[in-house]
Amino acid sequence: MVKIISTTPEFEKEVKSGMVVVDFFANWCMPCLMMAPVIDELSEKLEDINFIKVDVDDHQELAHKFGVMSIPTLIVFVDGKEVNRIVGAMPEEALTEKIMGLFA
Repeated sequence: MVKIISTTPEFEKEVKSGMVVVDFFANWCMPCLMMAPVIDELSEKLEDINFIKVDVDDHQELAHKFGVMSIPTLIVFVDGKEVNRIVGAMPEEALTEKIMGLFA
């Protein structure tokens, strides 16, 4: 299940909890809307990884802090440290490979 972040402290707590994929998105972004079901599906399949969403319009300070210049941007964290960044829409298979390749 994908959790939508509502506060910066909530974000900071979530990214420190093991393996986390953060989806920086906007509701008006067509590639973001195309990726939403892909992210939902992966969150069900990859149970050891937490998936969270950050709306860049609601949390501009977080987007700025992490240098998010294009959306969708997925940032993979392990115990609070960024280990990978994936920018743009892609098929589920390609995204799964990019994420799982980090933990193999």
